[in-house]
Amino acid sequence: MELPLLLPLLLPLLLLLPPASLQGDHWAQPKARFHSGMNQQKQLSAPEGGSIRIPFSFDYPWDSGRVSNVKISWRWKHFHGDFIYNITPPFIHNNFKNRLLLNWEEGMKKGSLQISNLRREDEGSYFCRVEMITEKYGEQKWQSIQGTELTITHTQTTTLGSTTTAATTTATTAGLGTSENQRHSGSWPLSTEATVGIAGAVLVIAIVGLILCLWWKKRKGLQTKARTPARMMASSMPPSPSTTCPHQPHLHALPPTGAPRKRPCTLP
Repeated sequence: MELPLLLPLLLPLLLLLPPASLQGDHWAQPKARFHSGMNQQKQLSAPEGGSIRIPFSFDYPWDSGRVSNVKISWRWKHFHGDFIYNITPPFIHNNFKNRLLLNWEEGMKKGSLQISNLRREDEGSYFCRVEMITEKYGEQKWQSIQGTELTITHTQTTTLGSTTTAATTTATTAGLGTSENQRHSGSWPLSTEATVGIAGAVLVIAIVGLILCLWWKKRKGLQTKARTPARMMASSMPPSPSTTCPHQPHLHALPPTGAPRKRPCTLP
């Protein structure tokens, strides 16, 4: 039967329908969609042995009504990777025992995951996942798509040695600069290296002076001992006889021939 022939038969049936059934409220309405979002920093890096915080933030429709039973968890390596952290029920992966801390409070839409004592094997991508029950949309779950890629920087021994050497050189230069400033201004304290150097120089000068003093005293003592025997020998020798001893007669020269002789005087 063709369609034009059926229209006269259907028209009476449409007229028999009640007017309320033709109103728009009774037609099926499209279901409202739940629009959610998750924000994470794309890349982060931290040194081995240090710590890092991976920030996150999420949002959901403002007309969701009352929100309850919010759960936050983290995946590792890839989008469908293993769970490393779960707030409810509490769970921490064996590779991260005593190294994870979630900085987040219920009612907040942002926070961070802190990883301490970083290891080389901690490199990879981290994905935050949120679950909640809303009054209007019911139970909802969503997760970051790109996640955060974490890079662990490796510290080498040579680099540490160079850093230590540079730090020592800087400290020495600073000490010399302080000494130079002190010579000009007289108000800055000496550095430790300068103080030790001056003390060492003073000690060396004192030792040399003490050695010279002892050597001089020893030499002077030897000269004194050499002069003392000479003086003792000189004092022990008998005095030479005097030619004018009063106890002996004086000899007078004889007068020339033909001159009268005088009587020699005699001592009483």
